[in-house]
Amino acid sequence: MASLQVGIVGLPNAGKSTLFNALLKKQVADTTNYPFCTIEPNKGIVEVPDGRLPVLAEIVRTQKIIPAVVEFIDIAGLVRGAHQGEGLGNQFLAQIREVAVISQVVRLFKNPDVAHVEKRLNPKADVEIVNSELILADLQTLMKQKEPRISTDKEALFRWQAIQKLKRHLDQGLLAREVSLTPAERELTKDLCLLTAKPMIYVANVGEDNLAGAVVDFDYQPVIKLSAKLEESLILLPKKEQLDYLAEYGLSEAGLSRLIKTAYETLGLISFLTAGEKEVRAWTIRKGMRAQEAAGVIHTDFAQKFIKAEVISFEDFVQDGGWANCRSLGKVRLEGRDYQIKDGEVVDFKIGA
Repeated sequence: MASLQVGIVGLPNAGKSTLFNALLKKQVADTTNYPFCTIEPNKGIVEVPDGRLPVLAEIVRTQKIIPAVVEFIDIAGLVRGAHQGEGLGNQFLAQIREVAVISQVVRLFKNPDVAHVEKRLNPKADVEIVNSELILADLQTLMKQKEPRISTDKEALFRWQAIQKLKRHLDQGLLAREVSLTPAERELTKDLCLLTAKPMIYVANVGEDNLAGAVVDFDYQPVIKLSAKLEESLILLPKKEQLDYLAEYGLSEAGLSRLIKTAYETLGLISFLTAGEKEVRAWTIRKGMRAQEAAGVIHTDFAQKFIKAEVISFEDFVQDGGWANCRSLGKVRLEGRDYQIKDGEVVDFKIGA
């Protein structure tokens, strides 16, 4: 089964733990106003918003809905010199190394009661501090690599050339994912687990009173603009009141939903759906995954004993009222093991004995 683990990083007091609390819909992270109040990373499982699931549940008449999930990790703030161990930097960088995608929270809100570690408000400079520390940590990793002997095989020499290319470009301030590597070079250096090779989502954390007007003044993408404080305020409200509250700020969807969906897309993940009387469920897979592999996400036996997959689009399933009607109308397709499952398709796998 494909997994998604997102590490929330940024400078101290940028709003990381407030965002994490909102994601988990409960107060689990310490939001005390001083640097390094988060030392051990807080972890939590968050549901991926998917409005298709309750619709399917109504059609197949089940009360049990199991959404796809994302694991978020609230990692303590980075500061200048983190790559040299400043502010528990080594520990924090090791935690970042374990995640699949990085969500960097950037402070755009003004609050004299919440100290800024740099004693000024400059979002662009904050991004550069965090990215520079990640680059410097990666350069340390690259410097530790040993040049292969002349007699070494061609693959080792090719890998060494890729390492030298990465070093040159990171020295110039580029992130590893911005370096023009061939697919073969990326594969050979993947084991280095470079921090700046990881996908990154930037979260511009603005004040509640400036949500519409705040300008995000840095060039990195993708950027999710939200107010962590506002998102946290939505926690205790019923769904209808949440929508009304968001509408007051000209929003139709919570920033958290946009963040989770963006994380999904950034990693090339999609959900296929299963719908029966027992449960309705979203299953997380990589985009382009074939039917036999997707069956194995449900259970390894399903992949081994795969015969075929019954597949129908979510729209047709809803329009025609479920499996029985869709089958009688010839809307259900029979697909083989190499069929590439698409996002939102409703699937029923046929398994041999």
